[in-house]
Amino acid sequence: MNLAIMALCGTLSTFAQKPQQPNIVMIAVDDLNDWIGVYGGHPQVITPNMDKLAKSSVVFRNASCPGPVCGPSRSALLSGFMPATTGIYGNANNMLHSEIVQTHATLPEYFSKNGYITISSGKIFHKHDTPNGVDHGNWAYDVWKDEKGEAKINPDKYYSRNKGIINGKIIEDALYTKGGGAEFNFGPTLNGKETMLDYTTAKWFEQKLQEKYDKPFFMAVGISKPHLAFHVPQEYFDRYGLDTLKTPEYQMDDLDDILDKNGKKVYQAEPDFLWCKHYGVEKEVTRAYLASVTFADECVGVVLDALAKSKYANNTIVILFGDHGWHLGEKLRYRKATLWREATQLPFIFHLPGMNTKQDCYRNVNLIDIFPTLIDLCSLPKKQLDGKSIKPLLLNPTKKWTPTVTTYQKGNHSVMSEKWHYISRANGADELYNLELDPMEWKNLVNTKTPDTEAVVKKLRAYLPGKNADEIKSISIGDSDNENRKVPNTPDLTIKARRILSELK
Repeated sequence: MNLAIMALCGTLSTFAQKPQQPNIVMIAVDDLNDWIGVYGGHPQVITPNMDKLAKSSVVFRNASCPGPVCGPSRSALLSGFMPATTGIYGNANNMLHSEIVQTHATLPEYFSKNGYITISSGKIFHKHDTPNGVDHGNWAYDVWKDEKGEAKINPDKYYSRNKGIINGKIIEDALYTKGGGAEFNFGPTLNGKETMLDYTTAKWFEQKLQEKYDKPFFMAVGISKPHLAFHVPQEYFDRYGLDTLKTPEYQMDDLDDILDKNGKKVYQAEPDFLWCKHYGVEKEVTRAYLASVTFADECVGVVLDALAKSKYANNTIVILFGDHGWHLGEKLRYRKATLWREATQLPFIFHLPGMNTKQDCYRNVNLIDIFPTLIDLCSLPKKQLDGKSIKPLLLNPTKKWTPTVTTYQKGNHSVMSEKWHYISRANGADELYNLELDPMEWKNLVNTKTPDTEAVVKKLRAYLPGKNADEIKSISIGDSDNENRKVPNTPDLTIKARRILSELK
């Protein structure tokens, strides 16, 4: 009996000493490229809060997105499955129409089912119109708050390519106003930060971090800037002087060596680029993006400061990332939606409790790895997913790793290694770049046909998906990216069966 009591006491002692499960704060910053101080993507950017986080984190220098647009990238990291698995290739694809997503718990659902309280506001899931209004993804959380805010545009300082407006003035017979997707516009607001959507979201999380929770929390913080339109308060524009502002480099013949299987040139300069160059507003749009990044950084700072002052400061995992990159003139274009490095690469900063120095990791990782990594770090039941845990890199950033893949539309893939970038396209217009010698990707080596390049292509092709799922049902997303649009949020009734499943995998 004494031995049994001693054994029981030993068991209780072990249980009492079990480390407390970590909390999680995951911050997604929309359309954020490497224009952050710690990444050096733009030498004049002002991002003190993200830089401060990096000082006690692993900074992943070669992080890729699953897809170079919001919907596919976010759907992949939240579901744990790549576009080639789900068929989610574009913003018009609602992840809930994917069969594999209908039977597998998303990241917040999985953590809720495994003892966490999940809390979110801002843009985390990509928004979709449904017959019942806009689906924001609130069905995935225990606690969710609709984002609120406003941006009152200063008409005297407004720029719009599509409307032919420069600095508040309509240009008669303006060139390049047609084509190029959604409106390309920027300029300061009349209102200050206090009523801006992202700032109100950050302040809401500030309050949430002061509350008491009876179980660990998973907070998903969605910051929508620097997504177009680049409308933030004047004070952020004022931090960047036009006279000394630097703009990205480009070469006008950059696209001439990207040819299809018939030897025809595939790409040309985009309307956004041609408009900015013709009217000489390249510095203005660069400043607008930088201003939006600095505003987003301040919103991030509100959340990080609140965490630092809270009782959760020493037991919280913090992840900060952009959902994909963004062109600002490179490859003769603006925006995202390409397989070039500017669109596929992103900032990815990962802090674990106890970290107090910055460590750089140059291995190739992907946002698809977030789901399995958090499961691993929180010691939750394993789940079969497309990504892999990067916990080994958090413990040893120099550990050997493998290349990673980004997909844009069916059958088109980017394979990124530390030295080489290979792009495989369904139309045969493949590309290969030596990133050490050509970081701007100006010289396509795929057609040089040397033994070295052929060996590299063969090696990287081995990482391409073995199967490309058919694209799932597409729906019109309408104006759901408009921060002023507020519509009741309920998933499409055609997929309601998923919501009543007793158990998701």
